[in-house]
Amino acid sequence: MKLSIRITSLKTVNEFDFYWQNEDYINLLKEFDFPNPEQINPDEILDYLFMSITDFEPEEAAEVLLKYKLGDRLKDGQIKNLSNEMLDDKVAEEYPDPALHFDLFNINQLLYKAYNGTFPNTEATIITLNYLEENAPELTKEVLIKSLYPGLKNENLLSRLYEDQILGTEPFGDAEKVIWRFTKKSESTVEVITSKYWIEKDDFEELEYDAEIKFYHNEKEKR
Repeated sequence: MKLSIRITSLKTVNEFDFYWQNEDYINLLKEFDFPNPEQINPDEILDYLFMSITDFEPEEAAEVLLKYKLGDRLKDGQIKNLSNEMLDDKVAEEYPDPALHFDLFNINQLLYKAYNGTFPNTEATIITLNYLEENAPELTKEVLIKSLYPGLKNENLLSRLYEDQILGTEPFGDAEKVIWRFTKKSESTVEVITSKYWIEKDDFEELEYDAEIKFYHNEKEKR
């Protein structure tokens, strides 16, 4: 199946304005022992949170944020290890479980801003694309990666690591690693969020092209 693709927007960002909510800031201030955070002017609450965070050692603050967001998915020992690794490593790119990369990105970037660069700076890419095809397949992360692939330069990391999966000759179980989230903006427009590690705006060679979507089929299953 072929889709006509047009990339309409490419952005590099180091934070998302929708991830952390005012309620999160209040809860985190409580975690950092700040009294009566509910009484703080919402316009000033992030400044107070940064001050509270920096009263702690960086790895201690990282542990608080990790427990707050990922305490139900990680054990205490894993959180302790991550809180130390975050000071040197881009865990939003390197952590073995890609399902956590989006949360780790947002945790890391809050700490990066609070400590003025003590933590590594990690960046993300927001891609907006239009696609045209009457019988377009259901949008999945796999379909979107295969839709983006033909517009990328040959030296892009996806080309080096996943060419067989993208071309449909191997199953593409790792598609979840590449795209963090996607949102349909209209019937034919979708916004894709991924790590700059996987796709950056300069990786695109073409902004309008046709993408042929091929899926892996196990020959044994056909028999």
